[in-house]
Amino acid sequence: MFTLAIVGRPNVGKSTLFNRLVGKRLALVDDQPGVTRDLREGEARLMDLRFVAMDTPGLEEADDASIQGRMRRQTEKAVDMADACLFVVDARSGLAPADHIFAEILRKRARKVILAANKAESVAAELGASEAYALGLGEPIPISGEHALGMRELRDALAPWIEAYEAEQAEAEAEAAEMDSEFLPDLEEENFDPDQPEPPEATRRPLQIAVIGRPNAGKSTLVNAILGEERQLTGPEAGVTRDAIGFTLDWGGRKVKIFDTAGMRRKARIDDRVEKMSVADGLRAVRFAEVIVALLDAGAPFEQQDLRLIDLAAREGRAVVVAVNKWDLVEDRQETLRTLKEELDRLLPQIRGVPLITLSAETGQGIGRLREAIFRARDVWATRISTGKLNRWLRSVIDHHPPPAVSGRRLKIRYATQIRSRPPTFVLFSSRPDEIPDSYIRYLINNLRADFNMPGTPIRMQMRGGDNPYVDENTRS
Repeated sequence: MFTLAIVGRPNVGKSTLFNRLVGKRLALVDDQPGVTRDLREGEARLMDLRFVAMDTPGLEEADDASIQGRMRRQTEKAVDMADACLFVVDARSGLAPADHIFAEILRKRARKVILAANKAESVAAELGASEAYALGLGEPIPISGEHALGMRELRDALAPWIEAYEAEQAEAEAEAAEMDSEFLPDLEEENFDPDQPEPPEATRRPLQIAVIGRPNAGKSTLVNAILGEERQLTGPEAGVTRDAIGFTLDWGGRKVKIFDTAGMRRKARIDDRVEKMSVADGLRAVRFAEVIVALLDAGAPFEQQDLRLIDLAAREGRAVVVAVNKWDLVEDRQETLRTLKEELDRLLPQIRGVPLITLSAETGQGIGRLREAIFRARDVWATRISTGKLNRWLRSVIDHHPPPAVSGRRLKIRYATQIRSRPPTFVLFSSRPDEIPDSYIRYLINNLRADFNMPGTPIRMQMRGGDNPYVDENTRS
């Protein structure tokens, strides 16, 4: 699909325009410059046009080793990847020296360039928009990403390029099909089964994974290692990532979408408005993910904030994998691993048996084991137990350790059923559900986890009043 990179210096409104084109708030937006630090892609729609829009960090003059310099390299990468660039300037404030520098960069590197003067909704912005002629990139299109002004003109400028691109793609596909028909043998009839049903939608949907952790734990480095390329900005500074950005890929034969999230600190320590927005974006990623990878720093594992984040994922009912990064820097690995496992079970009894994977995002060590742990955690998270098996198990554990007596009367649990998976959720029917102690419910959950091989996944168990609701009144004893 045709790709359009939106580029320009900080705070000219690139992310606002990007959100307008993709039709939803994917990128963080704030008056503070430099909020966007990574490349973000989305399927865009501009009237009848369909294309991929790419939001980029602001172009700034800076040393290559600085965070601004690394952000610039991310943008230059987007320029090289894109079929065209939309160079956005600020009509309200007029041209800046950096605009001229980056116009020269685009002339040398970009395939095609459209010049847009954003924030042109006021009469006062007309002068700034006319100044953009001086960049030598053709006639600037006055637009307002915030107020949707100038979208028709932008569509008309893009349309010929997208139509030419689609025509080239169709021609290339036709040539490839012609070559296939000439050089490839016919498929044998027995390889085709017309009665084979389409796989269900659930199997075609990418597995949603979110990587969470404290600032500077190495989340972006890990995501880059999984992707096999440097898509996320990384560096020694804490808090480099700000958006929860998702990347779709085929990972070991399984389609996944992995979200890198901003480092999360305690709310009391967050004063910056943009950081609060970043953390909120990360929390949304947690709520929509299926598997959470909680990334810890081997040099300081199980800080209070790490435990809070893992507990949050468990309370949200997500499958959890704990990964310990920077393992290549650990000296006594065997003793350290033993200590980590003991601490994990002691500190997080609510998800006993959660997978613990050691890795180095920098070297790629342990990435394969992480992948297998994620896939296994997702399958366990989706466990379903038949009602017959569940009630045979229930009778067995109750016979071994009956519920306690309350006020001289022993509590009875008569029936169990699973009402949903993801996470596994069970309902147990009892004559006095409110009197069953939490300790006995924990006993049931721990045995259920062990007997049906569900390590680490959150298990929810509800107690309800009444007998077996699926047995007819006349058959009850």
